[in-house]
Amino acid sequence: MTTTAKRGRIRSERLGFRVDEPTKVLIERAAQLERRKLTDFCMTALSEAARRTIAGHETIVLSDRDRAVFFDALVSPPQPSERLRRAFAAHKRRIAP
Repeated sequence: MTTTAKRGRIRSERLGFRVDEPTKVLIERAAQLERRKLTDFCMTALSEAARRTIAGHETIVLSDRDRAVFFDALVSPPQPSERLRRAFAAHKRRIAP
């Protein structure tokens, strides 16, 4: 059973790109050091980089001040303004007759 089959994934899509010779030599050396096929090494490296990039963009990082304001709002939420009360009333009239 192949590594791909073990993971339960079938590779049906292609990515094609060119690299300069020093980059290719570097990647091939790294793959050899890990005793992995070049394609598997590249797939793992690209997948990990993609996950890190996505996580970095989807993670909210707050300053100490922002964190304190957020926590205070959770613990002691402000009273709804008149405008918010009107919006809830309008919503209730439209959605829940």
